[in-house]
Amino acid sequence: MPEPLRLTTAPTRVWYLELGDLRPAAGAAEAAIAHAAVPYGPLNRFFYEEVGRAFSWVDKLSWPPERWQAWAERVETWLVHDRGTPAGYAELGDRGDRVEIETFGLLAPFRGRGLGGALLTRVTERAVELADGRPVTVNTCELDGEHALANYTARGFRVVEEKVELRARVVTDGGG
Repeated sequence: MPEPLRLTTAPTRVWYLELGDLRPAAGAAEAAIAHAAVPYGPLNRFFYEEVGRAFSWVDKLSWPPERWQAWAERVETWLVHDRGTPAGYAELGDRGDRVEIETFGLLAPFRGRGLGGALLTRVTERAVELADGRPVTVNTCELDGEHALANYTARGFRVVEEKVELRARVVTDGGG
C-alpha cells in the first residue's frame, strides 16, 4: 500500500488567463488527438493522478469512484496520442458564463515533444465552438509544468489576473 501523501499549504502564484486570438501550434493538425466520447471516471482519475504527480495536483485524489464518474460526465475529455499510446489529456467544462479548460497535461515521458501545443490548439478550438461567443479561460500556477504558462500565452491566452493563493503542496524529503 502506498504511503499517504504528506501535504502542506503555501502561498502560490496563480495566473488566470482568457483567450484572445487563437494561435495554432506548428504541426498541430498532424497530432493524433481524439475526444474520449464515452465518459469514464477511472480514465480521468488515471490522467489526473499520473500527470499531476509532479505538480502537486491533490485536490481530487480523495474523490470516490462515483464522483469521478460524475465529473467525467460533466466535462469533455480529450486525449493526445503518440504512436497509439495515450500521452496526455485535457478536460473542458461549461461554467455557464464561460468555457474553461479545467485540466490539461501530459504524462512525464511525453513532455517536451510538441504534443502539448498540439493538444492545446485542438481543445482550444473545441472550447471556442462550445463557448459560442463566451470567454474561454484557463488557469495555471507556479506548481505546474515549467512551460505551462508559456504554452498558454503562445496559443493566444493572455493573463487577466494574477493572485497569490494558498495551495496544497506535496511535502518532499526536502521539506516541501
